[in-house]
Amino acid sequence: MDYAVARRRMVENQIKARNITDEGVLRAMRATPRHLFVDEGYRQHAYSDSTLPIGEKQTISQPFMVAAMTSALELKGGERILEIGTGSGYQTAVLAQLVSRIYTIERIPILASRARRIFDHLRLTNINLKVGDGTIGWKDQAPFNGIIVTAGGPEIPVEFLDQLAVGAPLVVPVGPLDRQVLLRLRRNIDGSFTREELMDCRFVPLIGERGWPNEGQ
Repeated sequence: MDYAVARRRMVENQIKARNITDEGVLRAMRATPRHLFVDEGYRQHAYSDSTLPIGEKQTISQPFMVAAMTSALELKGGERILEIGTGSGYQTAVLAQLVSRIYTIERIPILASRARRIFDHLRLTNINLKVGDGTIGWKDQAPFNGIIVTAGGPEIPVEFLDQLAVGAPLVVPVGPLDRQVLLRLRRNIDGSFTREELMDCRFVPLIGERGWPNEGQ
């Protein structure tokens, strides 16, 4: 399989065709080898328009959703971004090509270790990764120029709002386990927040002190 050709087709047919026009996002998606972030048994499906299992009851998001969430951050370059839920590391790798530094938190050690190996292989040196409870954010590195959350929770943890810089967006899926709405909130200079509903979506549950208490609920 020619992964480079498959990647170009993915961008044209799944992303540009669905009105993602940010050239930086498109360029990063063309450059990021999604097949490296999935198990070998799924590599033939790496550029399909679908989620794929990555173990530990987690999934890699479909390419369109990665592109849509990245685009929703409205990146200009030079930002410091917080990502909640490293997972496979694919979303992280896309962001790393567009920002100054990304801070990413994964609660499952085996996934964090696997992602770190791929980042090192790809020589992505602007990624700070730690294992921990993502629902409380990364306070000692705040404020952030944007926060992206790759798991769905019943509500937005106040820590995410507190750790946003003025003018910065938070892109987060919110709602019950079977369906969520992807929201974009932005901190205003007076401390209030504007809120937009971007699309319906469905993510794995956000687990932690401020999310769902366990997998079975």
